[in-house]
Amino acid sequence: MENLNFYILTGGPGSGKSTVLNLLFSMGYPVVPEVGRKIIQEQVSIKGNALPWGDTCRYAELMLLQSVLDFGKFASLNIPRFFDRGIPDTLGYCRFARIPVRKKLESAVRNYRYNPVVFVFPPWETIYTQDSERKQSFQEARDTCRTIREVYEENGYRTVAVPFLPPEERAVWILNYLNLPSVCASRLY
Repeated sequence: MENLNFYILTGGPGSGKSTVLNLLFSMGYPVVPEVGRKIIQEQVSIKGNALPWGDTCRYAELMLLQSVLDFGKFASLNIPRFFDRGIPDTLGYCRFARIPVRKKLESAVRNYRYNPVVFVFPPWETIYTQDSERKQSFQEARDTCRTIREVYEENGYRTVAVPFLPPEERAVWILNYLNLPSVCASRLY
């Protein structure tokens, strides 16, 4: 299953992806928020342990499940949609965290294909902050970004580094790169 209108924003934690995703949404583009953060919030609220600092294998399984559901939910829509991370990010997480990679994850990376251009937000120490859900050091964020970029490239994607610009300019830069208007005429969910 492939959808060339699905665009991935990826990179290490704290690099400005979610901020730009929110700006793209405000410009009228449909978006899909990061599944990892959503899972962390849900697990903390129910006192679960499927967390990056708990049961990392279960956390990875939940990320894969939610990412596949998100892909399928919008697969038939033929409009640009921006994702805060994609299925290959789960493979990158497993590799970085040294979690055994299951065949269903490898299969999902092969079978659920996004646009071949993937926007990578490089580590940016000036804006990097930790919070209750982002506990990685800046060096871990840098290493995560490198691993994720490698995973995408190994799986046939072309990674494009998003320049260090103010968030609004980053959003416009992405739209210009894709030759999309800076305001989307209609938003379909």
